[in-house]
Amino acid sequence: MKKLDDIVITGYGIKAPGVLNKPSFLNVLNNGICTQTILKSVNEDQNNIVAGIIDDDFLELNGRNYKRYPRSVRLAISAAMDALEMSGLKDYDPKRVAVIIGTSAGAVLEIEQYSAAYVNYRSFPIHGVSIVDTHTLSTSVAEALGLCGPAFTLTTGCTASIDAVLMGKLLLENGAVDACIVGGSDAPLGSWTINGFKKLRALSTETSIDQAGVPFSSEHQGFVLAEGAGVIVLERRESAQAREQRIYGKIERVMSRNEGQKLLGSDETGRHMLEIFQEVVGNTKPSYVNSQALGMALNDRIERFILMETFSSDVPITSIKGMIGHTFGAAGAMQIISSLLSMEYGFIPPTIKTKGDGFEDIPIVYETRHQAVESVCITTHGSSGNNACLLLTHA
Repeated sequence: MKKLDDIVITGYGIKAPGVLNKPSFLNVLNNGICTQTILKSVNEDQNNIVAGIIDDDFLELNGRNYKRYPRSVRLAISAAMDALEMSGLKDYDPKRVAVIIGTSAGAVLEIEQYSAAYVNYRSFPIHGVSIVDTHTLSTSVAEALGLCGPAFTLTTGCTASIDAVLMGKLLLENGAVDACIVGGSDAPLGSWTINGFKKLRALSTETSIDQAGVPFSSEHQGFVLAEGAGVIVLERRESAQAREQRIYGKIERVMSRNEGQKLLGSDETGRHMLEIFQEVVGNTKPSYVNSQALGMALNDRIERFILMETFSSDVPITSIKGMIGHTFGAAGAMQIISSLLSMEYGFIPPTIKTKGDGFEDIPIVYETRHQAVESVCITTHGSSGNNACLLLTHA
């Protein structure tokens, strides 16, 4: 049997709070900068919250107006354009390039905006149907990039962009396509999402930026909601080398499973996540774990559990959520891109805000650690029992 070719990353693009390109993301990660801000409530009877907000509106991209497109779609298109430029995919047959983008909240902002108009034919927007069609996300990215290969939109919540990588890797390995544009995008900063996670007591209600969304801390509870998009270009190593394209990293292994839990439930023992984590790392001892830890008690306890059961205190762990917040379906892609920068420039980004109260037994990276980084394990969890892990190695 012919050995499967390596699946490698040849480009990426990111739009996150305080981050619009590679240099700005590198600066945030290397210096441990919190880019979160205060989101003012639209309701007088509710408090403001800490959130990760992107200032740009992305209404015009490459000279074209995208005002009728949902914000999550505009974010994805902008990030995908950057990824395509970095990867130099212009010479590929557009029918042989797939687009796979994941999301959690989809176009929830626009659905809120037009919800009062749905009963009135005259005021109902002409693009109303496309707003509620989540697949607009991937088809719009494909159209904007001039691609007409397979297009898939994954709505698997917080694991969506890791799931997109998994699907892209499979398509490349079986020869169905020559390249994949994969990632995630979410713009969830609306009343529906905010009120929903407040009801679940999952969202931080702290009004101090330093005290909101604190990873690995028993003294704090709740995550910081953020918007953003992360897009990655996957290719077979042989193809990338043939066109002398720079390779930034290799997808060594990636796995995703669902625990089969009830609505909004998850396995509190962490055993399901442990199995996936251990299968993905295999015999590799990664340079560090890029954790989803975001300030939710159960989530962060499971992160500690899988680390200690697998490596004890031998492998450092960090989380970038204290810097940019939790971007739902885009989170995994952002963790991948941060790990690519970590490997390229030789550092482990810090976990900011926290003192590690209640997590003193694990080797949390509190200050930027400059060292060679050969491999990173990335973890993500999703609502109703989704778990996904990815092992990224040096090119």
